[in-house]
Amino acid sequence: MAVVGRPNVGKSTLVNALVGEKVAIVSDKPQTTRADIRAILSTDAAQIVFTDTPGFHKPRTLLGSRLNELVADAVDGVDVVILVVDGSAGVGRGDAFVYERQVASTRAARFCVVNKEDAFAHAKMIPQLAAAHALGEWDEIVPVSAARGDGVERLRELILARMPEGPPLFPVDEVTDQPLETRVAELIREQALRVTREEVPHSVAIEIDEMEREGDLTRIHASIVVERDSQKGILIGKGGATLKTIGTEARAEIVRLLGTKVYLDLHVKVLKDWQRDPKALNRLGY
Repeated sequence: MAVVGRPNVGKSTLVNALVGEKVAIVSDKPQTTRADIRAILSTDAAQIVFTDTPGFHKPRTLLGSRLNELVADAVDGVDVVILVVDGSAGVGRGDAFVYERQVASTRAARFCVVNKEDAFAHAKMIPQLAAAHALGEWDEIVPVSAARGDGVERLRELILARMPEGPPLFPVDEVTDQPLETRVAELIREQALRVTREEVPHSVAIEIDEMEREGDLTRIHASIVVERDSQKGILIGKGGATLKTIGTEARAEIVRLLGTKVYLDLHVKVLKDWQRDPKALNRLGY
């Protein structure tokens, strides 16, 4: 099943809540998700594969166009499409744009999830549910707070009821199909997003230059890629303070993922206008 929506509506937070584990990174920056990330929930009775998708938007760069293509591919052939809307910001034209482009023509079951119900007064709930209903035809409209977990179990049960019978697609102990190096790179990028503002988060990419395990120690050498020298200076910070913060916070997350001690060596390098360069995008995995 595919989880779609405009940027920053809480898709990744919802997917993490549905599987009960952090699979996708989250931040308050739009366009955090840059891949169609499959998160896997396996129970004694069923297996659900959730595809977390980039925020669907009107692209300004080649990267943006490629991310939109990922959304279209993710919706094709699934059993359920979930459109996530932000109830606290209000259901509006951006949500209608995603519905028309990604939901209207699907033959899958259509769910609308009105997220962030914890962030607005209950008196506003009915108008937001009505606005969600007006977007189009739905099989289910479900209010949730993905951050708090409210309504997530009910949503999970409604999804399970729509799943066809069949064999599991993945081993029951897997929670994602992402390679380990990709998950590590995403954890580093998550911390870089956390400490930057304005245009810098959109210009950050991560390359894992080397990763190897020696006993109970994993050594990782990685590059934070930006588009301009000024952005490089921001990420390094005065006396290297910002880069040190990114490394410290990312290392703690990587330790939890890998279950080993971690040596993390970070460098920042410039790849001019990589979001608009086809060769650079291919090199960075986009």
